Order: sequence, then C-alpha cells, then structure tokens
Amino acid sequence: MRRMDRPHFPFEHAPGASLDSSSFSGLLRRMQVEVTPDLSGSTPLEAPHATTILALKHATGVMIAGDRRATEGYSIAHRSIEKVFRTDRCSAVAIAGSAGPAIEMTKLFQTELEHYEKIEGERLSLEGQANKLGQMIRANLMLAMQAGLVVVPLFAGYDDRAGMGRIFKYDVTGGRYEESEYWATGSGGRDARATIKKRYRTGITSDDALKVALEALFDASEEDVGTGGPDVLRRIYPNIASITADGFTEYSDDRIAELFQELLHERSELGKSSAERVPGTSRPVE
Repeated sequence: MRRMDRPHFPFEHAPGASLDSSSFSGLLRRMQVEVTPDLSGSTPLEAPHATTILALKHATGVMIAGDRRATEGYSIAHRSIEKVFRTDRCSAVAIAGSAGPAIEMTKLFQTELEHYEKIEGERLSLEGQANKLGQMIRANLMLAMQAGLVVVPLFAGYDDRAGMGRIFKYDVTGGRYEESEYWATGSGGRDARATIKKRYRTGITSDDALKVALEALFDASEEDVGTGGPDVLRRIYPNIASITADGFTEYSDDRIAELFQELLHERSELGKSSAERVPGTSRPVE
C-alpha cells in the first residue's frame, strides 16, 4: 500500500521522467502550477523597493553586501530588510528592485539549486547557477512591464573549477554580464561604485574588502535618500558576507559596528587635519 506521507506524481510528472527533471520550476510547469500571478491589464504597483547592493572580489573569494532600507515612493517602508541571501554553500544573491518579487525569486532560486543537487547528486556549477538566475529574471519580465515589479539582483560566488570568486550582474530582461573586479547597483549604486573605484585594488585582502564595502554603502547613504546608512541607535547595520572556498560567511553586527566606528574616527581625524591647513595649500596654519 502506498504511503500517504510521500508525494505522488503521475508518471509523466515524476522527477526524472523528462530532460527538464532537474529543474524545480520545470516540474511545477509540467504539473500546471502557476508560479507567477497573471497581471494582464494591471497598472504599475506602488511596492517597497530594495536599494543599494554591491559585490567585489578579494584575494580568496568575493564580498557581497547590501544596505537595509526599503523605500516606498519617498517614504521608508522598512528599515531593516535583508538583501543578501545565501543560495548554496558557495554562492549568494543580493537583491535590488521590487522587494517582494525579489525575495520570492530568491527563495525559488534556492529551491531550484537544492532540487538540482538532490536529483543530480552534485551541485550545479556556478556558471549554471548564474544562467538559471538569468532565466528566472527573464520569466519575471512580464511582471516588470505590466506592473513595474522590476527585479535586478547581483549574484556572486566562489567557483571551485576556476579557483576564484566571480560576480554576475543582470538587466531586467535577464541578460547576464560578468564583472571582473566589482559592481554596485540600485539607487545608490553609482555613489557606491565611485567609492569602490577609489579604494579598490586587485588582490585586496578580505579584511580590506570588508572595509571598502562598508565605506561604499555609507557614502551611498550620504548621497542617496533611498539608501540606509548604519543606524547606531537601532543597531541596524548593512548585510555583508564573504564567500570563499570554505563557504559563505556573514559578518556579525558587532563586527560591522566596530568597523563603522573606525571609519567615523578616520573621517573625523581627516577633517581636523584639513582644517589645520592654510586654504589652497598643504602648509599648516601658523
């Protein structure tokens, strides 16, 4: 007698019954389960938006980070939203755009990777993961066009085959582009990239990459109203994680708070030093 606590599939829907068996969303399509809602004829929705995210390579892998603010128009919708998600042992996604669809897409992506590993008996390659995420973004294109629910994530991970960290950015159509050293996107992406460009160097250590990521997010929050800076009063700090051959490691709030205090001290000392000089020269005031 068939056990009732196990899922039962008709033969044509069973995992392994088709070439698309390693895809969880493919399984749902074969079972005619609707993954995304039909919003034909709907008008753009006013929904919370996740803002600034970034990633940069370091000597032993890659750093990925995001601020914690979600906005709704000119209002703050959420002060402590999570924007960095571990997708498997050596990869992660940072989300920007419409927060709700982005989080749901990330959850489905995590399930896709877990499903593939269970069916195939091995992890999907980092290149394959990047392609899969691009397909999912492309599948969201209709929602982006009809309802304005745009999702533009960053994907980063450690490639065991290449022996290095890799960064992939996307456009709204699912187009995938690999960045050689760093990238930042979202409403404060340009300001974050400006800081990284000044501070970054090839082969940077993970500790220095952590400081650069924090400084870039802080500078973006100073220029962009949609980006939330470190909130000492509420103890809300950016999500920052490092991915190496040893796996995914997210830094604690205590560590981020310590580095933020160091950054404020450095900025304060730099300001004092500049004030003590004769304007327009490098000579000290006598």
